[in-house]
Amino acid sequence: MSLYAPLNVRVATPRLELVGATDELLEALAPLVAAGKATADPPPWDDPNSFYEPDPDTRVEKWMQGVWRARGTVRSDLWRLNFVVLVDDEPVGQQDLTGQDFDVFGTVESTSWVASDVRQRGIGSEMRAAILHLAFEGLGAAEAHSEGAVDNVGSNAVSERLGYERNGMAWATHQDKPVLGQRWRLERNAWETNRRSDITMTGIAECRKVLEIDLDSSATTR
Repeated sequence: MSLYAPLNVRVATPRLELVGATDELLEALAPLVAAGKATADPPPWDDPNSFYEPDPDTRVEKWMQGVWRARGTVRSDLWRLNFVVLVDDEPVGQQDLTGQDFDVFGTVESTSWVASDVRQRGIGSEMRAAILHLAFEGLGAAEAHSEGAVDNVGSNAVSERLGYERNGMAWATHQDKPVLGQRWRLERNAWETNRRSDITMTGIAECRKVLEIDLDSSATTR
């Protein structure tokens, strides 16, 4: 058990677990980052762009620094939870959840990556379902957002499969090149319609205290 409550959060489905990204778990995941298995072709949305560093050691260092920065920036209006994805107790990727102006709008955004050698097995969809359960059931979110390059078929297919609606387009960059992205939005009512009963969570109440989330005045009452 960690002294920092968000690191004790676990979300479990029949296929995988999301576990708070402790330094020990990050070190277990680091070989995949060093080997370049966090990137894809076409490349995922630039988050984090440290994955494109040519030197494996620098790639890992900057990736870990990004996770540590997220840990250190926690306010009621801005936070980011980092999780390592475990399949059969083996790290296979990362799933994050960000709340920006969550105290006002109750919105979250998910970002993730899966190791290239375990893609196309439904793990991406299962990870997203798990983080949505945490967002809506655990943290009282009002809606969830996601975004992916228009040619990122896998990411966009996950959003569509889980009931998101298209929410406009946006420009961003991949390695300093302009890329058009597809925005997605999932409202709480739409999630409730297809919510799963086989996802469990632990450590949530203590995490809510750190994030200053009061469910009595959260998005569930908006």
